[in-house]
Amino acid sequence: MSGLAKETIVLASNSASRKAMLEAAGVPFEACGADVDERGLEAEMEGAEPTEIAQALAAAKAAAVEADGVVLGSDSLVEVDGRRFDKPASRQQAAEHLRFFSGKVMTLHSAAALAKDGQIVWVGSDFARLRVRELSEEFIEAYLEAEWPEVSYCVGVFRIEGPGVQLFESIMGDQFTVLGMPLLQVLAALREQGVLAS
Repeated sequence: MSGLAKETIVLASNSASRKAMLEAAGVPFEACGADVDERGLEAEMEGAEPTEIAQALAAAKAAAVEADGVVLGSDSLVEVDGRRFDKPASRQQAAEHLRFFSGKVMTLHSAAALAKDGQIVWVGSDFARLRVRELSEEFIEAYLEAEWPEVSYCVGVFRIEGPGVQLFESIMGDQFTVLGMPLLQVLAALREQGVLAS
């Protein structure tokens, strides 16, 4: 373990982008996907703001994993024209999502939470606005041919670090938030918890 970190955390996710962010930042971790009924929790919070829902999901994931040290949970939600979107359940639904996003502004809410001994000790969130260009049927078909099923795990049907960047004409917000986690806030919280050197 490097001098930057004092202990290993548990990442309550199997997200490749979140793993990559922590690895690049020098945060040692073990990944352990959380078993959380995301749709059930969202249904209970019907009418709540997307940021609140993303924070609640991140906290639920952090609290769901039993570990000796600090557990990091994270979640992202996409909102377009007042509608909230989850990960696409099928390639057909992914195409429907992309048609709806075409020419609109997507608001991406990313949240994170830390738990210790099953208790939430910190929650944070951020958002980014991504303007989707006009997408042709030809592009949508070619895009899904190249990116499915990888984007089935991605809210918003895109991996910004891959061909998904071609969906957008402008992005306003922090790159880490777009990748799925407000990393700078997470690093500050880990310093406060004594996990990282301050």
